[in-house]
Amino acid sequence: MPVPLYQAKAEFFRMLGHPVRIRVLELLQDGPKPVRDLLADIDVERSNLSQQLAVLRRSGIVTSVREADTVVYSLASGDVADLLRTARRILTELIVGQQDLLAELRESDTGRTAAS
Repeated sequence: MPVPLYQAKAEFFRMLGHPVRIRVLELLQDGPKPVRDLLADIDVERSNLSQQLAVLRRSGIVTSVREADTVVYSLASGDVADLLRTARRILTELIVGQQDLLAELRESDTGRTAAS
């Protein structure tokens, strides 16, 4: 029995739901990177990075190529970079909305304090 699309999407977003994986994908937006560069840019143990890279590789979101004594990772598709840009835009809009709400709350608190 095939997996419903909504369930497949939920599994996809669960797979993305780790800070190290998101950071790797952000770094790979600029182009392929060897593991040593990823390690230099992400403050994690080598074993943790390897584990997270394996998850991304198994999911098909990143690809890897061995070049001499190092492994170079890259995004499998530009769609991943588009998704990250979209997520950033959504988060920015949410934060701006929260700031607007916070300003309204502060104004109403100030109005009450002045009336007291």
